[in-house]
Amino acid sequence: MRSWTDTLRFAFQPVVNLATGTVAGLEILARPESGDILAQARRDPELDSRVAVLAILAAARRETLLPLHVNVFAGTLADLGGLTPLYDAVREAGRLPWEVTLDVVPPYTHVPQPALLETLGGLREQGFRISADGVGDGDLPLRLLTDIAPDLVKLDASLLTRPAAVRAMRTLCDELGALLGVEGVETELQCATALAAGAQLAQGELFAPPARLPAADVYLPPRSPDGAWAPRSGPSVREFLRPAALLPATASAGQVRALLTGSPDVSGVLLVDRTGVPVRSLHRSRFLLSMSARYGHALYADRPAAKLGDPPRTVGIDATAWEVLDVVADGDRDRTSDDVAAVDRNGRCVGVVRLADLVRALAESRVEEAAGLNPLTRLPGSDAITGEVDRRIADGRSFALSWLDVDHFKQVNDGAGFAAGDELIRAVGRALQFAASGNTRVGHIGGDDFLVLADPEGLAPLAASVLDAPWSAGGLPVTLSLATVLCMPGGVTDHREAAACLAPLKKAAKALRGASWVLGHAGLPGYEIRRGVSQVVAAGAPSGPPGTRPGPESVGGPLGAEPGVG
Repeated sequence: MRSWTDTLRFAFQPVVNLATGTVAGLEILARPESGDILAQARRDPELDSRVAVLAILAAARRETLLPLHVNVFAGTLADLGGLTPLYDAVREAGRLPWEVTLDVVPPYTHVPQPALLETLGGLREQGFRISADGVGDGDLPLRLLTDIAPDLVKLDASLLTRPAAVRAMRTLCDELGALLGVEGVETELQCATALAAGAQLAQGELFAPPARLPAADVYLPPRSPDGAWAPRSGPSVREFLRPAALLPATASAGQVRALLTGSPDVSGVLLVDRTGVPVRSLHRSRFLLSMSARYGHALYADRPAAKLGDPPRTVGIDATAWEVLDVVADGDRDRTSDDVAAVDRNGRCVGVVRLADLVRALAESRVEEAAGLNPLTRLPGSDAITGEVDRRIADGRSFALSWLDVDHFKQVNDGAGFAAGDELIRAVGRALQFAASGNTRVGHIGGDDFLVLADPEGLAPLAASVLDAPWSAGGLPVTLSLATVLCMPGGVTDHREAAACLAPLKKAAKALRGASWVLGHAGLPGYEIRRGVSQVVAAGAPSGPPGTRPGPESVGGPLGAEPGVG
């Protein structure tokens, strides 16, 4: 009589890196020829554990070097208190635990959460990576998701019809230090939506269907420049990770040569110690050149490969693409093409980054950025600022959005000439850039209008640096007007609403005499005059000594109500 294992087959589906278009791993999917073994495994933890073990052994028979994703029900992890047979199978297959991601599958209802978290903590200590699977179409509580702190969150493709939810999940993933993936992608539109919403990984029929043999090539739709996710501090290393070719530190040169000759896509090999920490790096071309030299094979084949290696170049998994370039630039010029190993908090290698991938992506981002720069000041336009406003709103962060311009700029151009006017605009732009610090963003939206996005605590020094400066054009004195709206979490829904709150504040600032600054709060009536003299005071009240300013003045009424004009 045939056992259930005789009717169980496995298929492999690529997990695709959307930034590089490469295969980041393979999910192993159980495909029973008869019966509903998966339904039984959902109810039987021992059976589910056995299926996971068989999945690893099936991958070993295919001799794939790619990282693996193995599905395990959440209830299995809570009930068994560990997966010792799976750990043994991984070792038996010649793989390392950190090359295996456990996709924790719902349901979570009735699963004892403390037991689940304890088991996941132990598996993580062993080196396994953890993925939360089926998020968005399952019953995983948000609180439990944050407690799990997964390395990867896999969203159901149904959430792509709600891109705001995907963007919010990307924000959460950034906070947790996790990657964001989407499962079940079937169309190019879904792929574009996933990219635009911030997903870094994806899998589905569009790229490659599940197959008995691991796919070497996948289809990736042309990437739209507008669809790329641009993290504030530069592209993350996580977006460019490729699977690392790892061998034990004790591997012989002959073993490395066999791996390289059998895997033409592998650009280098990392030798790691028993804990997965890289100890030597072997570049494909240099290594094979040494082996092919006269007597090279005879000299090195049975000797430790580490003798032909170099110290590994490493960056933390939370590094940016720019930090990788710094690592490459500081090293030996002969090693500029070497892979850079990305390591986790324990120093274990979780993948490699190729310089070519980074240069291509950064060059594309620079071209896109340059296209949006104002030709006069070389500052970004409104799109860059409003996009950052929306990101801060999605992050639930407080911010101050300011609008600054030159008073009576047409008269400046008419009296001093357009060349003097252009030089004044450039000088104001330089002053804003010089005063900007930390998370402050400066944009030039045309003419004499600038946008400034800053943290609330950075407002006062920035305002003082530009408003107190003695501006002039062609010998004529010039003043500036500044309007600011403070936006607290939940105060505005998007950049359009923030801009609508800002417009009347600008009008109020322009109604003041001299260098002016008006500040209001989104959603609240009235505003505060922090700089400037109202026309009423200027017309009927004695003015103070030259250079003095009236103190802050609150103006009641609707948000942005103008001071009276005498």
